[in-house]
Amino acid sequence: MVDCKDLCQRLGGDDPDVLRDAAYEAGENGCVEAVALLAGLLCSHNLGVQEAADRALRKIGGKEVVDAVKPLLRSDDAPIRNASMDILRAVGSQDFPTLIELLHDADPDIRIFASDILGSTDSRLAVAPLCEALLKDHEVNVRYQAAVSLGELAFVDAAACLGKALGDEEWVQFAVIEALSKIRDAASVGALVKALDKSSDLVASMIVDALGEIGNIKAVTMLLKRMDASPEVLRNKIVKAVVRILGGKALTLLSAAERERFRTYLLAALLDDEEDVQDAAVSGLGTVGGEAAAAAVLEHAGRIDKDRHPERYEHAVTALRDMGLTEALGEALRHGGEGRRLAALDVLAGLPCPECAGLVMDAFADLPPGVRPVAAKALAAIAGEEATAFFMDLLGGDDEALLLEAVSFLGDKLRLAQAGEAIFGLLGHPSDAVKEAALEACVAIDGEELDARFRELFASPEPMDRLMAVYALGKMGVRDHMDVIREALGDAVPDIRKIALEALADMCGHEAEGLPLIVAGLSDENRDVRLAVVELLGGCDSDKIYPYLEQALSDPDDWVRIRAVEALGNRGEREAVGRLTELAGDASKLVALKAVETLGEIGGPEAFEALLQLASGDDPELVATAEAGLARLRDEQGER
Repeated sequence: MVDCKDLCQRLGGDDPDVLRDAAYEAGENGCVEAVALLAGLLCSHNLGVQEAADRALRKIGGKEVVDAVKPLLRSDDAPIRNASMDILRAVGSQDFPTLIELLHDADPDIRIFASDILGSTDSRLAVAPLCEALLKDHEVNVRYQAAVSLGELAFVDAAACLGKALGDEEWVQFAVIEALSKIRDAASVGALVKALDKSSDLVASMIVDALGEIGNIKAVTMLLKRMDASPEVLRNKIVKAVVRILGGKALTLLSAAERERFRTYLLAALLDDEEDVQDAAVSGLGTVGGEAAAAAVLEHAGRIDKDRHPERYEHAVTALRDMGLTEALGEALRHGGEGRRLAALDVLAGLPCPECAGLVMDAFADLPPGVRPVAAKALAAIAGEEATAFFMDLLGGDDEALLLEAVSFLGDKLRLAQAGEAIFGLLGHPSDAVKEAALEACVAIDGEELDARFRELFASPEPMDRLMAVYALGKMGVRDHMDVIREALGDAVPDIRKIALEALADMCGHEAEGLPLIVAGLSDENRDVRLAVVELLGGCDSDKIYPYLEQALSDPDDWVRIRAVEALGNRGEREAVGRLTELAGDASKLVALKAVETLGEIGGPEAFEALLQLASGDDPELVATAEAGLARLRDEQGER
């Protein structure tokens, strides 16, 4: 058992190491006898000793600690005062009478400190004395701190006295309003609204923000009544508060006359300097709607930098979509600046209706070249067959962005057979992006005509033509095009052989014809082709694959062997453990490390035994990898 008297003797010394250790022990053992000495050590010039004493006093706690530390609040040394404050914030609630006594001290600084400390007690017992200080103390800074602390405590019991303090000096009012917003008590709403009439513009603004934060619906009627007589800045704040309290949709519950009046205020708030007020106005206008609202929000959206403020921009676009198809959208497309036009198109892209599609098509010819691709993308998102002629016309142009939209719409979306020939013709386009899009579109359209065109293309002397043909025919149905696939597997160009192999993926292991064609690629002279075979085999769900992956482990290329090892690991092929153990001694360090790592992935008793042997080897890298594998297997076993 620790002797606290002995600790007190050690705490009376001057060796910092001894003092730190003794302070720690005193705290751990709750030595109340050491409290006075520990409080004295808070004044030590040694930071380690200070911290040890601080910790010990917090651990011991109680009235003794409060009594010992409170005199330090009067220290002229700021760090000592701050340390004592922090300790009393932590343990002060264990001796409320002393804190209340400090709250009536003759020194206003001490009363401020006491108010601060009471705000950290998390106790309702602090509410009454703080309210008394708030309403009766003659020092403004004490009253201010009392209000702050009541807000930190956030007990509803404090709402009444805080409401009475709304007539205090402006400095105190700030803290009172903030406290009421934290308490969120409905009873304080009336007091806050009443205080609007006799407050400065700044305080009134804070009150309105607090009402929005509290969110009590009974404030709405009172706020609406004060809008006409309020200056513009405050009126805009009221708009934000009302929208926040009601939420956008609930604005529809206002009477028609009230809603029309509020729309006017919303339009004015949209031009406020503060972004949060603007955003609230957007929410409200999105609900009340109307052409004036749509035009204003569209103008607003056009001014937002969507790259810097994507959320605010999307908020405006969503509000415009909530309003539906408006004349403002058409006006913006026909006569607006680039920002408004782009915003209108983003809105229309989320309004799938024939009228919306028609609006975009009618305005398209008059749009600036830089806006047309955006218009085409928006149209492709919302249009159906009514836009067929429009996009067919685009296929005859040379703008790459427009071609891509037309190809995607006609091919991928509509799968329009009559567009097949024109899209097929784009396979010769100089842009790789257009070629790829056209190829995918042709695959989507399919049909006998394109089938014949691709078979003809496969006879081309150009490797790219043959590659596209093999890819397309494989996607359009490998079983119907086995003659082409077989021929492509013998093509002189490795990339074409790879594409042909990939076309056989679905036949892997399930059809007698597919697997022999695939594994024949393991003997291909080209490394990339052999890699493609290994990757394909690794993803095959057949149980006939292991012998071929084992064959790949003898490939002359390190990366083919590494990919084969990975495939075995992914498939959990436990019969590969012996072969992987052999590869752990491979001349290629990369192959050896991958083999050891894969043993840990496969698991099982044989793999565990192999890893144990490898972990006692001489190569540090292999040993570390083996140990990591053992740890993994141990953890997995522990989870079962």
